[in-house]
Amino acid sequence: MRRLPLLLTLLAAVLLGGCASDQRNQALIHTLNAYANTLRWGDFSTALQFVDPKERAAHPPSALDMERYKQLKVSDYNDDAGPQPSGENEVRQVVQINLVNLHTQSERSVIDRQVWRYDPEKNRWWLMSGLPDITGE
Repeated sequence: MRRLPLLLTLLAAVLLGGCASDQRNQALIHTLNAYANTLRWGDFSTALQFVDPKERAAHPPSALDMERYKQLKVSDYNDDAGPQPSGENEVRQVVQINLVNLHTQSERSVIDRQVWRYDPEKNRWWLMSGLPDITGE
């Protein structure tokens, strides 16, 4: 008889642990989709809100950087490889972004190596790698 409460407690712990993991995965899918859609629309100022606040404060984009983003239109955002786990609360994703310069109409590609970190207290994923480097330098 004493085993039944113990087994029920263990089963509940396993199920709740699975729920937390599922919640984290759902948050990741939602965040990556929202970020991709934001970039596809070329809204780099909103995309900046996905960057970890500490990273954003430590390395804010300059006014010149933000003006450069305004000169571009995203013609393709290829995240087909998907996120790859690189730690308990971290994933990495390599994305190819095709950009069209609005002034010259020339197109080029940049590779964005994204690092995302999960904040379990806020149930939120943060972009640690910052906005894509569009300078090609």
